[in-house]
Amino acid sequence: MKWLLIATTALLVFSGCQSFRYYDPNKPHRGKTQFYNNYDNSPKANFWKWQWERLTKKKPVEPEFKPEVVKTDVAFLQGNQSENTLTWIGHSSALLQIDGVNILLDPVFSDRVSPVSFMGPKRLVPLPFALPELPRIDVVLVSHNHYDHMDLPTLRQLAQRDSQTLFLVPLGNQKMLQSENIKNVKEFDWWESVRAKDVTLTFTPAQHWTARGLFDSDETLWGGWHLQGKGFPVLYTGDTGYSQDFSDIRARLGAVDLALIPIGAYEPRWFMKKQHVNPEEALFIHRDLDAKLSIGMHWGTFRLADEFMQAPRDEMQTAIQTHPEIKGVFRVMKHGEILKLKN
Repeated sequence: MKWLLIATTALLVFSGCQSFRYYDPNKPHRGKTQFYNNYDNSPKANFWKWQWERLTKKKPVEPEFKPEVVKTDVAFLQGNQSENTLTWIGHSSALLQIDGVNILLDPVFSDRVSPVSFMGPKRLVPLPFALPELPRIDVVLVSHNHYDHMDLPTLRQLAQRDSQTLFLVPLGNQKMLQSENIKNVKEFDWWESVRAKDVTLTFTPAQHWTARGLFDSDETLWGGWHLQGKGFPVLYTGDTGYSQDFSDIRARLGAVDLALIPIGAYEPRWFMKKQHVNPEEALFIHRDLDAKLSIGMHWGTFRLADEFMQAPRDEMQTAIQTHPEIKGVFRVMKHGEILKLKN
């Protein structure tokens, strides 16, 4: 017992002396023990206080939520080689077809977003089509490792479907995907880029955090993805609170033709504000990016926060009324809807 105690203590001391493998003194977001945001690294709000509020606070009756699910024209998507399109699958999952390159954003085809299959947030709106109906996928982009964005069962199926599909993930996630036998994977720091045919993909900052368990908070990076084709720049922000990061992206990479911005999972504000924008703050991101068109995502599929399921859509419309210059250039899509993008 004595030797076990000595060995355990030595292991803990040794581990404490080890540097975070991604530590870089020249990059403030890559700290000695974890990753950090660029602008707000104040302590996270108390998760257990939020859960206690949810148990004890009386809630109003929620209206029935039955959003329209469009029958996706998968034959068109499978055959499309020339038109730029966006298809909203649900939540933050989308298919982008840009300059003949088929790109999946945070694909989640599982029924739950949880570490286990029998509990956790359940899909409340059916998938508009099945994974095998997707066209050939060239690139899969993952914004961060939360279960509603990095769905390993879906990623495994995509890798088994086509060994040539390239998986791009934030720093710290490559080994996890490789352990799932996903071999064609690369990991990225903020502002690093790779080219897929005629599209340049750049990993960009956001204000968020990561964890898949109780003891791995912020050990992997988070962010969004900028896509630059022949003439149609797109930014998918990933999950984020409102910060100066989007003015920085605009200054560094230019204005975008299309922005995909989260609008859901924002209540209660005292808990969610730092990590998730509300619809009005999503408009601020749209403005900072000087986007020609923005689409609201991260809503209407899984119950992840305390607002009603239809609230992001309704509050977005209210926010647009108070910002008339946004009318017509910020919209939400129907599940399964295909939007043809014109330059």
